Amino acid sequence: MAATSELDRVSMVVLRYMRGPVFVLIIVYAIGITGMALIPGRDADGNVEYMNLFHSFYFFTYTATTTGFGEIPSEFTDEQRLWAILCLYMGVVAWLYAIGSTFHLWKNPHFLLALNEHRFARKVRRIQHPFFIICGFGDTGSLLARGLSDHWMRAVIIDTNPERIKALALRDYRVSMPGLCADPAVPKHLVDAGVLMPNCKGVVILTVDDEVNARIAVMSRLLNPDIHILCRSTRKRHIEHLSSLGNVTIINPFEIFSQLISMAITAPRLHNLNACLVHNPKAKLGKPIAVPTGNWIICGYGRMGRWLYQQFVRNGIKPVIVDPNAGNVKGAAMVINRHANRESLEEAGLAHAAGVVAGTDNDHDNLSILMSVKSSNHDAFTILRQNRHENQIGFDVTDADLVLQSSLTTARRVLKHLISPQVQQFVDYLRDQGEDICALAVQRLKSMIGDEPPHLWHCCINSKEASSVSEHLDSGKSLSLGQLRRDPHDLDGLIACMPLTIKRGEECIMLPGDDEPVLPGDEILFCGTEHSEVMLSATMNNAYTLDYLISGRDKPRGYIFRWLDDRGNTATTQS
Repeated sequence: MAATSELDRVSMVVLRYMRGPVFVLIIVYAIGITGMALIPGRDADGNVEYMNLFHSFYFFTYTATTTGFGEIPSEFTDEQRLWAILCLYMGVVAWLYAIGSTFHLWKNPHFLLALNEHRFARKVRRIQHPFFIICGFGDTGSLLARGLSDHWMRAVIIDTNPERIKALALRDYRVSMPGLCADPAVPKHLVDAGVLMPNCKGVVILTVDDEVNARIAVMSRLLNPDIHILCRSTRKRHIEHLSSLGNVTIINPFEIFSQLISMAITAPRLHNLNACLVHNPKAKLGKPIAVPTGNWIICGYGRMGRWLYQQFVRNGIKPVIVDPNAGNVKGAAMVINRHANRESLEEAGLAHAAGVVAGTDNDHDNLSILMSVKSSNHDAFTILRQNRHENQIGFDVTDADLVLQSSLTTARRVLKHLISPQVQQFVDYLRDQGEDICALAVQRLKSMIGDEPPHLWHCCINSKEASSVSEHLDSGKSLSLGQLRRDPHDLDGLIACMPLTIKRGEECIMLPGDDEPVLPGDEILFCGTEHSEVMLSATMNNAYTLDYLISGRDKPRGYIFRWLDDRGNTATTQS
């Protein structure tokens, strides 16, 4: 239905814009052909003859292109030649007008918009694999699209900025990601993006305006009551409204970062593992950072500063707040209602501070605060807020201990949800179990992958994602995780991957052992390397490889060789 509508729009624009040139061509051709057919001519014997309509059309056609093929079927009279001259000028002018109108049509914004929407809807309809809709292709959307591409996951992108959609075409993604320059809050655009398609697995809303995000979320829920929505929102009013929609995951980067800081204070090993799972390039597996718990200074009491303050107080830290608009903050050690500079920082006790948060909404102010801190108290732990992704190079050369980039924090959390909701469940499980269990999990993972960055992937034991395993289990045979993870090149070894969770119906098994049976319908979250994902996928979808790993014997594959092998086994059994 949507495709037909877009095609109709394209046709309508073409017909309305080109009807003038088409009418001119028709009238000019009609006049020219009629005139040539009515003007009498002479044959070779001097008899009067009239050109038929076919010859008139043929003559006018090649005359209009300024191409001469002679006078047919007989030499023209002067009257016919005079009319031919008139036809030549009329045809050339008409065609120049039509061709010029065609060029102008390709510059018509309404035509280009309709054509782009038609092409976009057609590309989306051709997607056969699961995909997500990303509304907003700013810093966060761009980072998320790159993460999805790295995991071979597809997305459809809508953004109102034409320059961002043009930039999308230049990205070297592993999979195709169609983009449309349009308002994602318009229902027709969401339908074109595939919100009603069965293989659309979710809508990710990442624009910078919370109000716009809420409108898109409401429209998505009305169009598809069952679809999962992930929405960026930082304001309480919008968060409460989104929560009432149902099946909505709300992403607040400032709340997430404050939770990560709390995790770094209370569970540094888990914080390190979580950072490695989301591909933080500065995090090394098994090397957690140590966040001090002494006196802290928070510069900037905005959205980020308020969340960090709550987490500090929850962990027994009463920080000093430096912000001209902070007012009176209950529970703070001190509030300095001035801009953060060297003088106000010294008044806040910078010389003896354990850590400083540079969390204003201005990147240059945050960098200036960092430089002041490092010059006065080089040992202080520093947390730096980065507001704009375009300043990445400047922030990379700083020696801040932690950097909050709102877009990156949001993209990483969304990516964890899209890979599998079990990722966050696993992190929450380790938080509840304590640092000792987390240390054992990290040690086990590190022994498998070494210093390589951990790679997460999710697979379901069904005929689409694990055809050989599904067929093996359907035949009544058993299979354990240890057998599934055996290395085809070394049956005594294992593929460099570790099962983190198994979702079996309503049950979720954490850190399953090698003797855990694999059952149909299991959703397994693995962590390892990209190469191990490829090897495991080959095992789960190749019956010969799976049989070899289970039996330890490479059976013949050809029909004749299998027949000979069966006869040999029968003879051995009888003897």
